Amino acid sequence: MDQVTLTARRRTEFGTRPSRRSRRDGDVPAIVYGRGLDPLSVLVSRKELHSALRTESGLNAILSLEIEGGDKVLAVARELQRHPVRGEITHLDLIKVSLDVAITAEVGLDLQGTPVSVSDDGAIVEQIQATVVLSALPTAIPSSIPLDISGLQLGETLKVEDLPEIDGVTYSDDPEAPLVTLILPRAEVAAEAEGEEGEAGDAADEAQSGAEDGES
Repeated sequence: MDQVTLTARRRTEFGTRPSRRSRRDGDVPAIVYGRGLDPLSVLVSRKELHSALRTESGLNAILSLEIEGGDKVLAVARELQRHPVRGEITHLDLIKVSLDVAITAEVGLDLQGTPVSVSDDGAIVEQIQATVVLSALPTAIPSSIPLDISGLQLGETLKVEDLPEIDGVTYSDDPEAPLVTLILPRAEVAAEAEGEEGEAGDAADEAQSGAEDGES
């Protein structure tokens, strides 16, 4: 995994107004902390941050943080806060990492293949969980986890335990946690249910009619 350079300036003003002013100027307030490092409040360029987190590694990109004054820290972005409407990052934590110490990361699933029932039976793939939590060295965190769903049958569910083994990666989620299942559209399920109810009603009517004929 490549390292992405991100510059940071030390914050000298704190509070709501200075933070708003910084955001208007195109900066994002952040806190840098980690083992052996005193928490440090900084400002990073929103544009640089956006570019840094738009690589293949996404939010798990290793950031080579160059702090004003000459300090350099390897970090990853965590605890992102976003604007409720615009979605832009308004604050984040930058956690110091070591290349030889495993960290926890959340990685997206990459569903591969198409189940036969999708075309034959009109089934749909329902993704219950889009990401999984794992532990790995910062340089070993995959950009995504491939999951082959081509053999998935109607009503079956793939779980965390069905994920592929990847060298250096340990899945942290419950092995029994469901990820993907194959189901029929609700309209078809409802139609089948109505059909079964109708058949049951017809059978009941026939039975009742037979009983009445016997009585007469």
